[in-house]
Amino acid sequence: MNPDLRKCRTRSLGWVFVSRMIGIICLLIVFVLAKILENFTSKEGIYHGAIEGLLFANFWLLIVIAVIILVADIFIALPFPLNLPGPVIRAIGSVFCIALVLNVFQWIDSTAGTNIYQIFWLLSFLVVPLVFIIVLVSGYFEIVKQLFRQARQAPADDQVTVSPDHPRAVDQPLSDAKSWEEIGEEFRMVIYDLLHRFRQEVKRK
Repeated sequence: MNPDLRKCRTRSLGWVFVSRMIGIICLLIVFVLAKILENFTSKEGIYHGAIEGLLFANFWLLIVIAVIILVADIFIALPFPLNLPGPVIRAIGSVFCIALVLNVFQWIDSTAGTNIYQIFWLLSFLVVPLVFIIVLVSGYFEIVKQLFRQARQAPADDQVTVSPDHPRAVDQPLSDAKSWEEIGEEFRMVIYDLLHRFRQEVKRK
């Protein structure tokens, strides 16, 4: 495997993990700050109702969504074919996002006395499978598009030029097909580099 390409992929994978973990940490900080501010507000106020009935009531749902997005993006950052589960996991995450939106409308109904939740709950039977399919298809479309882009660049990168002094000097293209041993080696290198990066971050802290 090209060392520059492997370095680029590892950096991308590390960036995905670090950025998503920062997002989860920021989410937890928001919960802590909201809990602190709640002590300085009236229990009958709209802020207290929003914190208890909306934010903290959906705490675990938000955490699950953040973890699903993290896992999906990690898979998508991996090289083919290890990135194939990514779109499926992301599509599952979209279903949880719709559930979160429904919970928001349910809280609005309980606070303002409206009937928005019932309307969107009925629409969810159509929206959920539609969004799931759209996210799934778009994810695999991106993977296929990336493979075509790599296939176009491969012939120029895989040419082996023999010295002109050789009587049968020709440019022999190498095969683009990878054996399962090569794929497994790439996966092991990605995991090793990721664990090595984690150890370095822990030592810095």
